[in-house]
Amino acid sequence: MIDRDIILESDGVRLEPLQAHHVPAVARAGNDPALWEFTFGANPFTNDADTMRWLHDATRAQDVLAFAIVDKRSGEIAGSTRYLDIQPAHRKLEIGYTFLARRHWRTHVNTESKYLLLRYAFEVWGANRVQLKGEAINSRSRAAMERIGAVYEGTLRNFRVQPGSGAVRDTSFYSVIASEWPSVKLKLSGRSRGSL
Repeated sequence: MIDRDIILESDGVRLEPLQAHHVPAVARAGNDPALWEFTFGANPFTNDADTMRWLHDATRAQDVLAFAIVDKRSGEIAGSTRYLDIQPAHRKLEIGYTFLARRHWRTHVNTESKYLLLRYAFEVWGANRVQLKGEAINSRSRAAMERIGAVYEGTLRNFRVQPGSGAVRDTSFYSVIASEWPSVKLKLSGRSRGSL
């Protein structure tokens, strides 16, 4: 399994395994309706009970490893992300549940976070496949996946029913596979050194 105590770090970002002491800052970063408008789930930070449920879900499952994302340039916690659906037998996992406070959108934070997660998955853990997915209507999230070099695999129609609203959602799938990682790594490392 993946080392649950790993800290992933670059010049601009540090990913720390999510713990209770991160929650107030993560909740401040995530308590913004704009972050959840086109996502599958509702804002989990509108009250203490939902926030604690979010923390429990993020930290208790065996096939999940959640991180707090620290922007080293500002010192702020910018948001959170996870490895999930970790399947050692098939050497595959997913990166998801990522959110960033709006002031960190289209900055170095997402690029460097995804670089760190992908690098560890492929170079340390030995992944064959890393999957990402998003609601088909979430063009901002889908564009971010494409910018990092993930390959669009298709959209599954009526894939899931949104809790609360009952809306039926289509979900778009992306991936990076092991043979693609060297070129994706080059692209991401170049972007991290560039203007971001």
